Amino acid sequence: MKKTLIIGATPNADRYAYRAAQMLTAKGHPIVNIGIKQGEVAGVKIEKPAAPYHDIDTVTLYIGPDLQPGYYDYIINTKPKRVIFNPGTENYEFEKMLDQHNIEPVEACTLVLLSIGQY
Repeated sequence: MKKTLIIGATPNADRYAYRAAQMLTAKGHPIVNIGIKQGEVAGVKIEKPAAPYHDIDTVTLYIGPDLQPGYYDYIINTKPKRVIFNPGTENYEFEKMLDQHNIEPVEACTLVLLSIGQY
């Protein structure tokens, strides 16, 4: 199982980040929710970014490129194996930075990857 940090987590059931949290937990992947909204998703509290986690396999992004710079150091210091850039979150500058830190940038949809068994 791949422990996944969701950046842009929200308790709004209409959002893709919410659906991803539900699907990840349903498929047995433990999650950490990071976001600006209060509440919980899939039984896991939404946290503000604080000290980086060090047991994260995957970060999945649900914030646009304009908000990502505030998370660059946090994500790099978390040292995940990969960062998934969901549709609309693609960011060439950040993807290049991740490459330089041996973190794989992946332009894909978390929901699709889970649906087809390629997560």
